[in-house]
Amino acid sequence: MRIIAGEWRGRTLAAPQGRDTRPTRDRVREAWMSAIQFELPGSRVLDLFAGSGALGLEALSRGAAHATFVEDGARALRTLQSNIELLDAGERVDIVRGDAIAFVRRLEAGSYDIALADPPYGAGFAAALVSIFGAQPFARSLWIEHGSAEVMPEHEGAHTRRYGDTSITSIVAER
Repeated sequence: MRIIAGEWRGRTLAAPQGRDTRPTRDRVREAWMSAIQFELPGSRVLDLFAGSGALGLEALSRGAAHATFVEDGARALRTLQSNIELLDAGERVDIVRGDAIAFVRRLEAGSYDIALADPPYGAGFAAALVSIFGAQPFARSLWIEHGSAEVMPEHEGAHTRRYGDTSITSIVAER
């Protein structure tokens, strides 16, 4: 798994061992980051279900000012910390060990510019994030990777892009 573009382009990231984490495929991550590239410079990014941190680190590489990573798994947290150290990105990040759903429920509206989420497929987390965002938009935009077969709640302005068995749904907060 590599950083695709920006200051750390081509740098290799570690992925957590085991089956608890499913890294976003490079093709999907590249399409995702291309879709938000003009929003990234200077932004505050939230990476939920962070795993290795590839999404948030890619955002930092492309000009985001700061990233907050939320992850609950011990293995994934060790890998995330290792990747942050590898890129010497410690000054630009916060790591929160905890449940991503509980974390966003505590956020105020507009706490972040961009929220990225790659929750486990089929566990209902993607739909829960959409519902929470609808009630309290904790970022200007929310981007969620989920299985293409997952049914997402209706939300005005939601847009879904499909990449085989993976989809990315984006929602821009009402202003």
